[in-house]
Amino acid sequence: MSQSMKNSTFHAPLLGAFWMLASGLAFAVVNSTVQWVSFKQGFESANVALYQYGIATIVLLPWMARQGFRASLQTNHLTFHIIRVATAVTGVQFWLWAMAWPVPIWQAIALLMTSPLFVVIGSALFLKEKVTLTRWLATVIGFIGAMIILEPWGESFHESALLPVTAALFWAAYSLMTKAQCKTESPTTLVFYLFALTVPFNLFISLPVLALPEANMWPLLLVAGGLTGFAQLALTKAYQSAEAAFIQPFDLAKLPLNVLIGFLVMGSVPPGKMWLGAALIVGATLFITHRENKQAQTENKNLVTS
Repeated sequence: MSQSMKNSTFHAPLLGAFWMLASGLAFAVVNSTVQWVSFKQGFESANVALYQYGIATIVLLPWMARQGFRASLQTNHLTFHIIRVATAVTGVQFWLWAMAWPVPIWQAIALLMTSPLFVVIGSALFLKEKVTLTRWLATVIGFIGAMIILEPWGESFHESALLPVTAALFWAAYSLMTKAQCKTESPTTLVFYLFALTVPFNLFISLPVLALPEANMWPLLLVAGGLTGFAQLALTKAYQSAEAAFIQPFDLAKLPLNVLIGFLVMGSVPPGKMWLGAALIVGATLFITHRENKQAQTENKNLVTS
């Protein structure tokens, strides 16, 4: 939810890779933690989102204060910020709903990785960007991988498996809106409004089932919220430390990390079809990312020479 941040000209590859992997590990722990709270302990997923992101916002307050509240919140596009954050929050709700069902973590995270594929489609439809035939082909291959994991033709298919796909769709829409706003807003402003509006949105959604966590839920919610804030900061540091083209592949480590943590916490073991489907999704994502970075470098060279 923060890849809109522009990395500086400073490039420290090892440091960037470290922070990206740290972010992925933190999110992997968060996913299994919220699944335990929502499924095992029976806390409504809407309430989990409220407390998780409320705690994360508190964790991020010192960083936000250093960036400057007043300057970062100045904008002429408040309505667009509201729509953008509402889209992100909807994605969070579908994701936590999947965790509460529960959708196996290996299946959920693999299907969530279809988000860049939806971005390609949205870029062509809404941002009117030119999408090459090879990128369309990579997108199709990625969705074939998703179909292998979903296996909608099989007897074991359940509609709940579509929840992480829906989350991926909403987060792709969020990414497209963020990409559009990057032309008029600073990365800091985009992040500030994300966290300033997330808690009120989550509170509104949770009102019908609003409840205080039981005593044994608080430690896990504190861990989930604290690590969510840490993961956000780690992701920021990753993009500040190294070029996006270098560190983006390290983001794909979230799949094995989530599989490992999910196995340790929930005992969830992925079948062989997951690795085949995930390989197609990861391969398609890597190809699309490489092509986008190459296109961006070409555009930057053209701007410099023009």
